[in-house]
Amino acid sequence: VYIIKVTWSNGSTEVIYRRYSKFFDLQMQMLDKFPMEGGQKDPKQRIIPFLPGKILFRRSHIRDVAVKRLIPIDEYCKALIQLPPYISQCEEVLQFFETRPDDLTPPKE
Repeated sequence: VYIIKVTWSNGSTEVIYRRYSKFFDLQMQMLDKFPMEGGQKDPKQRIIPFLPGKILFRRSHIRDVAVKRLIPIDEYCKALIQLPPYISQCEEVLQFFETRPDDLTPPKE
């Protein structure tokens, strides 16, 4: 689980908790919703940032994999919000970064 500090345009900040699988789900939604911007027709036109895919690993490697994904996730979030507003402010992105009931009772680990 990753801890993300979200700062909204009105200056308010919130802390949310997201699993890597939720980032991956968002990525798939973005590529489906914006095929041209996702480079499906012409890879040179891709503006949606890349996110490494899901990988299978042994239970003992969970923390190592999570730590290695910190920088790519940070870069992904920063690149995502720099996209044109029709993408960066689309419903899927806004919903992803909104506080959810689970965020009010964060994971213990």
